[in-house]
Amino acid sequence: MKRLILAILGLVLAAVSLPAGAATLVPPGNRNAEQPSIPGASTRRTQATSTTFQAKYRKVYALFQNDPALRAKIRQVAAAYGIDPMHMVGAIVGEHTYNVDAYDRLQTYYVKAMAYLTSRLSFAYDGEDVSDFVRRPQFAGCAGKTDSYELWECRERVWNHDFRGRTVGGKKFPDNRFGATFFQPYYAGQTFGLGQLNPLTALQMGDMVHRVSGLPKLDVSDPNTVYKTIMDPDLTLPYVAATIRKSIDAYRSIAGFDISQNPGITATLYNVGDPETRAWALKRENDRRKAAGEPVRLPEENYYGWLVNDKLAELKALF
Repeated sequence: MKRLILAILGLVLAAVSLPAGAATLVPPGNRNAEQPSIPGASTRRTQATSTTFQAKYRKVYALFQNDPALRAKIRQVAAAYGIDPMHMVGAIVGEHTYNVDAYDRLQTYYVKAMAYLTSRLSFAYDGEDVSDFVRRPQFAGCAGKTDSYELWECRERVWNHDFRGRTVGGKKFPDNRFGATFFQPYYAGQTFGLGQLNPLTALQMGDMVHRVSGLPKLDVSDPNTVYKTIMDPDLTLPYVAATIRKSIDAYRSIAGFDISQNPGITATLYNVGDPETRAWALKRENDRRKAAGEPVRLPEENYYGWLVNDKLAELKALF
C-alpha cells in the first residue's frame, strides 16, 4: 500500500512543470507500484549459474561498498558529464543484477582488459568486415554525418531498413540487431565490462567521450582497442556516463521530459537502448493524447529500472 501511495503521489507531482518552454520534470521514484515482469531470458541465465537476483544485487553492492576508489571515480566522471552519480550506479547495478555477475574485485576487469589487446578480434559478419559493409551504396546517406553518434545511428537505421532479415545481392542477412550481427566476435548479444557495454554503443559515444574526457577516438577497424576500452574501468566509465547523458538529452529535447532526477528511468533506457527512437515514440503518443484531451503519459521504468529506484536510498548511502 505504501508503494501504491508513493506511485500515485509521483503522478500528482509530475503534473508540476518547470517554467514555460522547459521540460516537464519526471519526479523521483517508480510509477509502477509493483516490479514489472522480469524477462524469462534473464531468469534462465541467473538460474543456470545457480544464483538469485538478490544474491547478484548484493554482490555488485559489495563491489561498490568495498572499493572507495571506484566510488570516487564514479563521482568524478558523473560530474564531468553533468549527471548525478546515481545514474551510473543504477546502470551498473541493473546490468550486474539481471545480466551477469559482477567480479569480486575491480582488478579483475583490468586484467581482462589487457587480455583483449592480445586477442585476434574482428567486427564482421560471414567474412565481411563492417568497415567494408558500411561502404555499400545503401549507406551513402550517412556519409555526411561527422558526429560518431549520428553516424552509427544512421548506419543502424540503414541496417534495419535495408538489410535486417533480407537477402541483398545474393547474401542473406539475419533478422537481428546490427550490434549483435557485426560487433560480437564471441557470441551474439554479449556485452562487456563494468558497464556491460556493447561495442557499437561505445563507437556511438566515442566523440562525446573524446570531447568531455579527452580519451582517444575509437576506430571500428581496431576492435581490440574497442574491447580493451569497454573492459578497462578507467576507460569505460566515461562511456557509461555519456550513454546516460545522451538519454537525458534526448528525452528533454524530443519528448519534453526532464528525467535527470530519476535514475530508474535512465537505467531503463540504458537497458533497452535507442533512447531517441523511444523519445520520439513517447512524443507522438503524448501529442495524440493532448489532441484527444487525455493526460500525457510519463516515461516509465521497466523491471531493471524499478529495482534501481527501489534500492536507491541504500545505494545513495554508499556515496
